[in-house]
Amino acid sequence: MKTYTASRLTNGNRIFPSRIIIDDSSVTFKIPSLFSGNETTIPFTRISSVNIDSPFVGFSTIIIETTGEGQILAKGFTKSEVEEMKELILSKLT
Repeated sequence: MKTYTASRLTNGNRIFPSRIIIDDSSVTFKIPSLFSGNETTIPFTRISSVNIDSPFVGFSTIIIETTGEGQILAKGFTKSEVEEMKELILSKLT
């Protein structure tokens, strides 16, 4: 299991940074908050594509598209982190 935590320097992640957890069977996106939180888990069998948006300056975004369950859009990670996440997810798909 591998966990990635968004930078606290990005919008929406200052107090409670979001996390992406990649395990053997799924990807989980956790957005914590003071009184509650939001958690989305998508099994690898439902992932259709993984895209990254890496600006020249600033933090990167990973977009995980699914078949029928929407998408995970996570901001605030370094370019190397999103590239590592993409490679890890794609290796689990094949």
